[in-house]
Amino acid sequence: MKRFSLLLPLCLSVLTLRADTARERLKDATEVFNEIMSTPDKGIPQDLLGKAHCVVIVPGLKQAAFVVGGKYGRGFAVCRREGDGWAAPGAVRVEGGSFGFQIGASSTDVAMLIMNERGMRRLLEDKFTLGAEASVAAGPVGRSTSALTDAQLSAEILSWSRSKGLFAGIALTGATLRNDTDENQE
Repeated sequence: MKRFSLLLPLCLSVLTLRADTARERLKDATEVFNEIMSTPDKGIPQDLLGKAHCVVIVPGLKQAAFVVGGKYGRGFAVCRREGDGWAAPGAVRVEGGSFGFQIGASSTDVAMLIMNERGMRRLLEDKFTLGAEASVAAGPVGRSTSALTDAQLSAEILSWSRSKGLFAGIALTGATLRNDTDENQE
């Protein structure tokens, strides 16, 4: 067990090896969003996008584990302004840990829609826990779907993702989404 506890710092250090700038990360987030939206019948439905209060894109969310694991990613959130249009992007950070029967490493592009006012207010707080403080549901695919009403009313956050790598297991996990103040200053 002692060996396993030594692996967590190693996993987390591997996750943070990304040395790009805020400008490059914003470019990556834009490319991920464009790729998700251009995927035929697998992208975010326009109806949901039109009703979303905020959009969060985290390109390359890293996850690694061997019994004990961690995840880390940096991205951007864009929220609607009162009236019409979107505000400037704000940097966000996703961090989390896990414990269980798991092994592997992966990189996942994540897109989240914050669907209501309560979710938007929580996003603007210092940090909140995904899953515990805010319900997160897998977003429906397709350009139009009969589940749009149910999806919009039952979850604060809808998410879409694309993974690369190999990761398997069952684990207890937790993750936070918070403002990335260092990145916002840059």
